[in-house]
Order: sequence, then structure tokens, then C-alpha cells
Amino acid sequence: MRGEQYLTKPQQYALVYRKGSSRASDLVAMRALANGLTISRYGFSVSKRVGNAVTRNRVKRWLREILRIMPLKPGWDIVFIARPALASSDYTSLKRTVEGLLSRSRLLETDEERGLRAEVKAGSGGELIV
Repeated sequence: MRGEQYLTKPQQYALVYRKGSSRASDLVAMRALANGLTISRYGFSVSKRVGNAVTRNRVKRWLREILRIMPLKPGWDIVFIARPALASSDYTSLKRTVEGLLSRSRLLETDEERGLRAEVKAGSGGELIV
């Protein structure tokens, strides 16, 4: 289902803000909370202090792409809060920053964990689903 990996309701954001653990860098702050689901969901908070609408939308596109290619562990709600310094940054430094925050929080899936999940999802026909 499209969009199920996103936090969509204000109550979901509020819960992560209230009970989640936090990590921060100069470009992005991150809050994470275990959700008990089989998927990880994420959301973004990009205020007007970051820049105009074009800049804010570019930041959100970059974050969506970075999280699309990152192997996240399942079962987490994550909120990324953009800081004003991000407006003058580039994609590669944002990617390094997000990867660092996720690895410090131990939310990145290792190759062994991905292999185990793939084996569990493998059907009886011997087909491997990743």
C-alpha cells in the first residue's frame, strides 16, 4: 500500500515528540519511537525558518529519497526535523548526516538482519522475497 511508511496524523507526530528518543546534528534532528508494527514509518518537519517553499520541498524530497534507499529496521516511528543550516547544504552531506544519525540510534538494518528477514519471508516454493 502506497504511503503506509509515512506518519500522517498529528497524533502520531505528537507521540514521537513526547515519548521518542532524540539525536541531533547541525543539519537535522531526529526523534524515534518503537511502534510495534512490522514496518517503520517516518515523517518530516521542515519549518519556514529553513527557507522558502521551494527550499522546504527540496529538503523533503531529499529526505524521502535518502530514506527510500536506507535499510531501516522495522518497527519504528521516526521524525526528522530540518534545521535552518540545511538550506545551504547539499544532498551528499545530508545523506551522510542522516546515515550517521540512524546508525548511532541503531536503526539501520545490517546485512545479516536483512538476510534473516528474507529467509523468513521466503515462500514454500523456494522463492526469496526481499
